[in-house]
Amino acid sequence: MDYMAFVQNHRQSGADITISSLPIDDKRAGASDFGLMKIDNKGSVLSFSEKPRGDELKAMAVDTTVLGLSKDEAVKKPYIASMGVYLFKKEILLNLLRWRFPTANDFGSEIIPASASEYHVKAYLFNDYWEDIGTVRSFFEENLALTEHPPRFSFYDAAKPIYTSRRNLPPSKIDSSKIFDSIISPGSFLTDCHIDHSVVGIRSRITANVHLKDTVMLGADFYETEGEVASLVAEGRVTVGIGENTKIRFVWQAVTLQ
Repeated sequence: MDYMAFVQNHRQSGADITISSLPIDDKRAGASDFGLMKIDNKGSVLSFSEKPRGDELKAMAVDTTVLGLSKDEAVKKPYIASMGVYLFKKEILLNLLRWRFPTANDFGSEIIPASASEYHVKAYLFNDYWEDIGTVRSFFEENLALTEHPPRFSFYDAAKPIYTSRRNLPPSKIDSSKIFDSIISPGSFLTDCHIDHSVVGIRSRITANVHLKDTVMLGADFYETEGEVASLVAEGRVTVGIGENTKIRFVWQAVTLQ
């Protein structure tokens, strides 16, 4: 999302609160944990519904051409979901936090829904890639989706750089390994292993005859020296990384370890 465009829209509309919103279809709306918004023909938010189902879900359908979708897209995506990114006028935010909701703990479920009837709340359309990775399953699936050809989201667009923490790690070292449709993060050691449709995190150590398929490996926060590894093995303890002859694959009903 271009946040400058988001801010400019907020200022030009004169809204007290602007909510970034995502148009979604019936399947995604019914199966997700999104909060949905009802809007009028000017894009002003009228009401909210947290995780509606059945008739309550159908009642939240709106004409999304109001926010800029084409007629064909609007038919496919009749629901507006909150992305959980908000812009406030300063005085409105201070009033909400200090006086209206001094004990509130959450914007999405407490402050924002109650504000629609009191303030000028607008929806701002973002019709591009965005996923909520607030569950283990969604985090897993969206990481694996980065290995698709082409991925729905790319880190390799020079015009839209991604800024993250500098770790100053060396390139990964890969010996006698086979890797297919995977992402290998910096600072890793892969030896005589087979990696298929997987994401391998930073500082990972994968040893001989390891097979990973449909796997997200989070990586490690530190390296172990050869002396530390030898000491841990002598004590019968587990070292960082995946040991020899391990096979890990994901089955849609369960994770299996062999």
